[in-house]
Amino acid sequence: QGTKIASEGLKGRVFEVSLADLQKNEEDAYRKMRLRVEDVQGRNCLTNFWGMDFTTDKLRSMVRKWQTLIEAHVDVKTSDGFTLRMFCIAFTKKRQGQIKRTAYAQSSQIRTIRRKMVEIMAREASSCDLKDLVAKFIPEAIGKDIEKACQGIYPLQNTAIRKVKVLKAPKFDLTKLMEVHGDYTEEMPAKVERPAEIP
Repeated sequence: QGTKIASEGLKGRVFEVSLADLQKNEEDAYRKMRLRVEDVQGRNCLTNFWGMDFTTDKLRSMVRKWQTLIEAHVDVKTSDGFTLRMFCIAFTKKRQGQIKRTAYAQSSQIRTIRRKMVEIMAREASSCDLKDLVAKFIPEAIGKDIEKACQGIYPLQNTAIRKVKVLKAPKFDLTKLMEVHGDYTEEMPAKVERPAEIP
């Protein structure tokens, strides 16, 4: 019956935070980030990326009738040794001036688009480290690339990396983590003034 070290109990804990809170930008509210505590310094927990997801209501709002939903997933390894599984989603859209009310892609077009998705996701992820990859997720740069590449096959809309899972992380490296946190200082959180309770 040894003594418990508080910091050991915190390590490995996963928090799910809305990107809107992290970026202070309400437009990103539909994206949930998973952050895992890697190290504890004083009263602060240093976290690292552990996955990303869309909120259910956002996904549901994107799915509509009269269009084709195309999904693809791929397992990739970043240059700093993280193995990720990335899920992509896209929807077909009507061409300009189209009269027909449906925008369905043929199965051969869907296969070609899916191949392109996998290729772009693998290329983008394996060419950079986790920090740069997360920086690509936030403005949805990969989704825009896929949209542009598939323009000639079938016009797409709402193309996004809807989910990312971390399957395998390399051994914990403090110097790498400090790089991610950059100019991190032991700042104390701002004190929230509680209103005086009315009896």
